[in-house]
Amino acid sequence: MPVDLSSLHGKAVLITGASRGIGAEAVRAFVGAGAQVGMVARDGAALDDLAKATGALPISCDMANFEAVSQAVARMQDQFGGLDVLVNNAGVIDPIAPLAQADPAEFGRLIDINLKGVFHGMRAALPVLPQGGTIITVGSGAAYNPLEGWGAYCSSKAGAWMLTRVAAVEAPHLRILSLSPGTVATDMQRTIRDSGINPVSQLDWDVHIPPEWPARALTWMCTADADAWVGQEVSLRDEAIRKRLGLVG
Repeated sequence: MPVDLSSLHGKAVLITGASRGIGAEAVRAFVGAGAQVGMVARDGAALDDLAKATGALPISCDMANFEAVSQAVARMQDQFGGLDVLVNNAGVIDPIAPLAQADPAEFGRLIDINLKGVFHGMRAALPVLPQGGTIITVGSGAAYNPLEGWGAYCSSKAGAWMLTRVAAVEAPHLRILSLSPGTVATDMQRTIRDSGINPVSQLDWDVHIPPEWPARALTWMCTADADAWVGQEVSLRDEAIRKRLGLVG
């Protein structure tokens, strides 16, 4: 049975990390559902290209900078009259390195984006979201599994999952949940493959799911059909979830 996305029509949706990969596909999916979409990334040129293709609102912004994130939310309010959904998707994988060799500045930059960026999005959105508004964190199995060379990434994703759980406790009037997409065929996955570090880099490319799958999951998670998962994490490794969303493979 097709997922009913009619409730998304006219909703104001802000997607971070939107210039490529899951974020870019999420922009296309939400626009296709009739939402009013704002898209945030550091790569302004890529956002402009996506804006031409989709009509979404490009907002150049570094998630590591709270003031910039706050201004992005204000821009959504000015442009669309409010904010209904925040998709906290922005994230980086570098540095991929053993802890004893990782560059401290690069480690800190990843935390600024992957963990503090999630907080910045929440901090800016929580005061303005209406009753029943939605915040989704794009998580990772790395939040639960220690992987060689991924000390920064695993730590950031574990922290982001805990932030999401805390937000769900503190804001029960909102729909706050997480998506763990599994391995996805994106530029980040190519970086992982090229690193040659840990078993994830050795996976055959054809085992990675297309970014359209998590994008579809994100739209569904904003509907009442996903209310049972509020405060929890949806995993695209779960065959029942894939079947519910009409995904095959």
